Amino acid sequence: MTLSPSPVVTDHVATATASANSNIALIKYWGKADPANQVPTTSSLSLTLGGTRTRTTVAFDGGADGEDVVLINGSVPWGTARDRVVRFMDLVRERAGVTERATVSSVSTVPLAAGLASSAAGFAALAAAASRAAGLELDDADLSRLARRGSGSATRSVFGGLALWHAGTDDATSYAEAVPGADDIDLAMVVITLETGCKSISSSKAMQATMTTSPLYPAWVEASAADLEEALAAVEARDLPRLGAVAEGNALGMHATMVAARPAIVYWLPGTVEAIHAVTALREEGLPAWVTIDAGPNVKVITSGARAEEVAAALRDRLAGAVVSVRRPGGGVRYEQVGQ
Repeated sequence: MTLSPSPVVTDHVATATASANSNIALIKYWGKADPANQVPTTSSLSLTLGGTRTRTTVAFDGGADGEDVVLINGSVPWGTARDRVVRFMDLVRERAGVTERATVSSVSTVPLAAGLASSAAGFAALAAAASRAAGLELDDADLSRLARRGSGSATRSVFGGLALWHAGTDDATSYAEAVPGADDIDLAMVVITLETGCKSISSSKAMQATMTTSPLYPAWVEASAADLEEALAAVEARDLPRLGAVAEGNALGMHATMVAARPAIVYWLPGTVEAIHAVTALREEGLPAWVTIDAGPNVKVITSGARAEEVAAALRDRLAGAVVSVRRPGGGVRYEQVGQ
C-alpha cells in the first residue's frame, strides 16, 4: 500500500466533526490508471457548490462488537457502501497508529448515488473528521490525497470554488489544489434533478468497463488534456462562454465513450435529452448556459451568477416535472468540532 509522506501526529483526539460540499467537474474525471490508489487517467477541474454539505462525525469509541459502526442519514448501510467506509477507516488507523474501532455518523443533503457527487462530499468530510479524530495534522494537499483514497472526486471537495486535480502518477503526486478565479468569472450552476434514486451501475464499474471496452476512450483521454488547458486559460481570461463551451464538449465526449462501451452504458433518461435541448435553445436565445453531466441522468447547467435565476426560471418553464435549483460556489472542508 502506497502512502503519502508521513504527517505530524498530535495528541490523540477521540472525536471530530467536519463537513464538505459536493463538487461538479467542468473537465471530467473518468477512468483510473491505478484503481487501488484512486489515481486517475486524466487531470480534472471542478466547481465546489454551496448548499450541498455532508456533515460527518467520527468517534474512536470502540464501535460495537469489535466493529466500526456506520450510520448514513440515520440508517445502517450494507454491502459496498459500508465496506468503503470501513476500508477508509482502516487506512486512517494504519496511518495514525490507532487501533480503536469507531462510530461514523454522516448526514447529507445530497441525494446518494444519483450523479450529484454525494461521495465527493462524503469522503472529503470523512477524511477531515477521521484524520483529525485520529490525531493527524494534515495540510490541504495531504488531506486531498487522503480523501482521494475514499472517492476520487473527494480530492477536489477539500477546496472551495474552483479546484484542479493533478492526475499524477502515484499517491504522492495525485492531489488537488485551489484555482483562483471562481469569483472573478462569476460562475454558478443550475441543477436539473430528474432522478434521485441509485444509479443503474456504479461509477467505478462504469469507468472500468469504459476503459476496457470503448474504442472512443483513448481519444477522449487525449482530448481531455487539451480541454483542461483551454478551461484554465478561460478562467484566467474570465471568459465564461469559452469555459462553458469546452466544459460542455468534455462532458458530452465522456458520455460518448460510455455509449460506445460494450455493452453500452447509458445513464441518460428521456428527460436528460430534453434538458440538453432546452439548454441549447436558451443559449441560442442569448442566455449564458452550457450543459455538464456526470455519471447519472441529472443535468447541471454552467452559467453566470448574475443570470442564474433567469436561466433557472426559463428551464422550469420548459421542463415540466424537473426540480430546478441554483447553486453558487461553495466553500471547502470545514472543521466543526474537535474534542475528547
